[in-house]
Amino acid sequence: MFDSIGWGEIVVLALAALFIFGPDRLPTLAKDAASGLKKAREAVTGVRGQLHETLGDDFDHLRDIDLRQYHPKTFIRSQLMGDDDAPARTGSTAAGATAAGATAATARATAGQMTGSRDTSTPPPFDVDAT
Repeated sequence: MFDSIGWGEIVVLALAALFIFGPDRLPTLAKDAASGLKKAREAVTGVRGQLHETLGDDFDHLRDIDLRQYHPKTFIRSQLMGDDDAPARTGSTAAGATAAGATAATARATAGQMTGSRDTSTPPPFDVDAT
C-alpha cells in the first residue's frame, strides 16, 4: 500500500502533524483516526457478509469474474477479431459444396499471400486514435 512512501517521509509527516496539532491534541486525533478506520473496516465486512448471505454460492462465482473482459475496447476487439464459426453451407449438391469450399480456400490463400500471415497468439495492430 505504501510502496512509494519510505520511512523518512513517514517521520517527516509525523513531525509535521506534531507541530500542526500539538502534543496535546495529537494522541486524541490518532485515536479518532484509528476508531474511524476500525468502523469503516467493520462496515465493509458487514456489507460483504450481507452480500454473501443474499447471493449464497453466486457470490463466490462473482469473485472469479475478470471485469477487464467487459471493457468496451476489449469487448469490441474480441467481437471483431474473434474467430467466427464457419457459415452453414446451403448447397444442394456435394459437388457444389466442394467447389464452393475450394473457391473459399483459394480466396483465403490469396488474401494470406497479399497481407502476409499473422501470428494468432499476438493481438492485431491497434490504432488508439482511430477509435
